[in-house]
Amino acid sequence: MSDETPVKAVQVKLVLLGEAAVGKSSLVLRFCQGDFNENTSPTIGAAFLTQKCRLENRIVKFEIWDTAGQERFHSLAPMYYRNAQAAVVVYDITKAASLEKAKAWVKELQRQANANIVIALVGNKLDLVSESSSTPATVTPAAQETETEGEDGEDDSAEESITPTPATESDDARQVPTAEAEAYAKESGLLFFEASAKTGHNVGEIFTEIAKTIPFDTITPEPATAQTGNRRSAGNHENNNVNLGEGQQAKKGGCC
Repeated sequence: MSDETPVKAVQVKLVLLGEAAVGKSSLVLRFCQGDFNENTSPTIGAAFLTQKCRLENRIVKFEIWDTAGQERFHSLAPMYYRNAQAAVVVYDITKAASLEKAKAWVKELQRQANANIVIALVGNKLDLVSESSSTPATVTPAAQETETEGEDGEDDSAEESITPTPATESDDARQVPTAEAEAYAKESGLLFFEASAKTGHNVGEIFTEIAKTIPFDTITPEPATAQTGNRRSAGNHENNNVNLGEGQQAKKGGCC
């Protein structure tokens, strides 16, 4: 029976970095509360949240610093990623410039952060591409008009109804090809995911994989870390410290 003694949670400091409006706060809200807010306000400074992730042999308690993406807060970032065991660097798959910003964050982390830090590169807003790629299957009103007007040439009108190009809209929505981002992540030694904070797709998997990858033998206890979460220098979230008990469980990826 002694083997069934409760496993003590291992505290892991995790920081979210990335350009403004790529969905960092939405990702962490989805992970911690299983929720999505269409009208999330920009983060000011940083917001602090916690969530537990259960693995087979341990419980990982993530202490998450969700940093502001605006350039004017860039100088504050080292305060949040210092001594972090993990980082999630987020970009928007519909905005190519956000990947370049993400690459800059990765370089900064690799240069200045903990040598053993686990970095995950995450392309958010996958739902935008999925939704737009499903639209070609529907017949647009414009396509229907061409069918009715071409009375003397049915074959021509049929070709016109197939020709409209919503498919190119899905290509335009995605500005960062999966292969390009994945190749960069592999070359840089990063975990890689494409996810949707809106639908929850892959969000739990991100944090579960990070928890599995962290070299726990390098983690030393830092009791001061949790105390920093009480400082009001963080975030515009009214409930700055969102400490979820074991009863509130994330529904995906084995995290809770």
